[in-house]
Amino acid sequence: MKRGDMVVIRASPEAEDLVTALTREIGRVGAHPIVLMDLEDAGKAFIDAADEKTLSELPTHHLAMMEKCDVIINIKSPRNTRAMAGMDPKKLVLLGKTMKPISEVTLSKRWCLTVHPCNALAQEANMSLEEYRDFVYDATLLDWKEESKMMYRIKERLESHNDVRFVGPETDLYAKTEGRIWIASDGKHNLPSGEVFTAPIEDTVEGKIYFDIPFLQRGRVIQGVRLTFEKGEVVDFSAEKSEDTLKTIIETDEGSRRLGEMAIGTNRGIKRYTLNMLFDEKIGDTIHCALGRAYKECNGTNDSAVHVDMVKTMREGEVIAGDEVIYSKGKFFWEM
Repeated sequence: MKRGDMVVIRASPEAEDLVTALTREIGRVGAHPIVLMDLEDAGKAFIDAADEKTLSELPTHHLAMMEKCDVIINIKSPRNTRAMAGMDPKKLVLLGKTMKPISEVTLSKRWCLTVHPCNALAQEANMSLEEYRDFVYDATLLDWKEESKMMYRIKERLESHNDVRFVGPETDLYAKTEGRIWIASDGKHNLPSGEVFTAPIEDTVEGKIYFDIPFLQRGRVIQGVRLTFEKGEVVDFSAEKSEDTLKTIIETDEGSRRLGEMAIGTNRGIKRYTLNMLFDEKIGDTIHCALGRAYKECNGTNDSAVHVDMVKTMREGEVIAGDEVIYSKGKFFWEM
């Protein structure tokens, strides 16, 4: 941030300590903060009460604030991670479509997404709050200059080829990537970070993949997802748990049946999954794919109201680009 910046911070009361520290630093540089209170139960109350017409109307005051600000800081520190579990999925899909212009404006700004350790996230991770604090900072307080060098080695090697293939248990997924950009996510937006990702050419995704790491979506845990692709589109799917929620995600719109992202997790400071995708998609020795919206900085064109990540461990798998093995069973190409 710099002098004169207009800064929006969105956080729950659980993140008060971090918000206070942030606003002090914002004042020191001469920027101007506004803090929005993020309450899961209030969000649920609005969606429960609102009719379809209300949920279809773009909140222009929200959009105006995002357009006017320079910096957006989003701090996740929920009181209840399952607040949306009983919501009507059709309402959530409709609201997601309505809020899409605001999401696009947000991504065009200088932004950061992080967490502040809290009891709800610790409980999801099956940790005490003290253990969870250590977990968060072990994943976040890395030497990002060194991490960046490592991620750029992966990025440059992947960009020297025109395709990528993920191979592992119940998995053989292929896509072309010619003309697409691989991004090294090296601690400038998401914290923690640690992934190298791209948007595959939309109609070239072929094969099947099994995601063995559970994830939380719309307040429900989805587990054991299997997807089959033909000509870029999901033609078969299943889940061992919460298949109905997976179905609503896939059926959101035309773009939600296609991949918007293929990625490799590189953060070896993250040792285990915690049902928090900000961390889980970055776990070292994993890959992940996202159904839905592609990132424009990758030259992706897939458009959707959703972007839902799913993660697979790769300790028994390989990432292949062209005829080169980029990663195999716990080692990148320079470690083999």
